[in-house]
Amino acid sequence: DHIHAGTVVGKLEGDPLMVRGFYNTLLLTELKINLAEGLFFDMDWASLRKCVPVASGGIHCGQMHQLLYYLGDDVVLQFGGGTIGHPDGIQAGATANRVALEAMVLARNEGRDYVGEGPEILRTAASTCGPLKAALDLWKDITFEYTSTDTPDFVEVATENP
Repeated sequence: DHIHAGTVVGKLEGDPLMVRGFYNTLLLTELKINLAEGLFFDMDWASLRKCVPVASGGIHCGQMHQLLYYLGDDVVLQFGGGTIGHPDGIQAGATANRVALEAMVLARNEGRDYVGEGPEILRTAASTCGPLKAALDLWKDITFEYTSTDTPDFVEVATENP
């Protein structure tokens, strides 16, 4: 099964650490306390079936390096408007997304700094893929700039006795 678990860079954004905590809760069998990720107690899910996290809402192929970095490989990326809004149609939008993903995974697997070089990697891939070039020209570096409300409600205090 699957559930929307945050996106970090889209309009359904969230604090990167909190989103990581949500994803880990869905994907891992055992978790330890990690207040920054919103994990307030140890969890052992034993043989409970996993749930695949979904990211969507304002994401597009130009963010692929960030999506791969923050969300990893075990995620469903739903590019609604980022696919349907392609100027050459839905098939071209899907092609752009797939080529962008494959370019980032290849760069990562080659040991490149795919986050820092992300826009350059995408432009290089777009030089041989018309749909990706058109999508990057359309979406450019569109982001949603606002403060996340998904932050953990905790204050770190020293617990050690002097």
